[in-house]
Amino acid sequence: MQRVVSKSPAAQAFAAALDAGPPLVLPDDLCLVLGGDGTMLQAIQARGPGAVWLGLNFGHLGFLMNDVPAEGGVAYVRERLAARAWHASPVMRLGMAGTVGGGSVTGLAVNDVYVERQSGTTCHLRVRVDGHVLAERLVCDGIIAATPLGSTAYSFSAGGPASHPLVRSMHLTAICPHAPKFAPLVLPAGAVVEVEVLDPGRRPARVVVDGVGHDDVRAVRIAHEPAQDVSLGFFHGHDFTRTLLRKLIRR
Repeated sequence: MQRVVSKSPAAQAFAAALDAGPPLVLPDDLCLVLGGDGTMLQAIQARGPGAVWLGLNFGHLGFLMNDVPAEGGVAYVRERLAARAWHASPVMRLGMAGTVGGGSVTGLAVNDVYVERQSGTTCHLRVRVDGHVLAERLVCDGIIAATPLGSTAYSFSAGGPASHPLVRSMHLTAICPHAPKFAPLVLPAGAVVEVEVLDPGRRPARVVVDGVGHDDVRAVRIAHEPAQDVSLGFFHGHDFTRTLLRKLIRR
């Protein structure tokens, strides 16, 4: 088993408490992540597919994580781990291939890829879906392409719909669109989105892939990368619908 622990004092203390008990014999492909969604995204960015990523939530929302009881949390987690009482759920990753002022960039996202303004001026973007022009010149602060998991993050804050994480789809949401009006779209998982930055000298933009940014972007291509999908581990009894309602809709 591998482990990633955030710098959160609560996560550090919990990891130490887990280590204080009898050794747990766990699968080599299990990676235990203690922290928030950001910790999970960073760990997946660094290591990629090939592991079952089982998170323990010591952050805020924790959509990618398992909640830990406030009382008896260590005993609860040790019991679940010892019984191997978890299941692995495959989740999509979006691949980004882009051109920037200095060359090319690539990246993979569990949550989202977005192009956003890099200065005080709006972005002017040409947007295509599967080769069809969706907006010839979209005046906005940016545009987000999100996975179902990522739909509850930045995309939702920008006005996009929240998706059940097991629905296979891509969500396209403009950030503060000025002209033309741009309704959020839910696209098939196999859709290909292309974004071209117009007037990059006067209106610079950057691309951000799960929090990793690249300045002076000129164009990006975003598509599902099935070979790069990852598996998230959830303890038995985890209910995605209940989590969606409790953490997002009814909070």
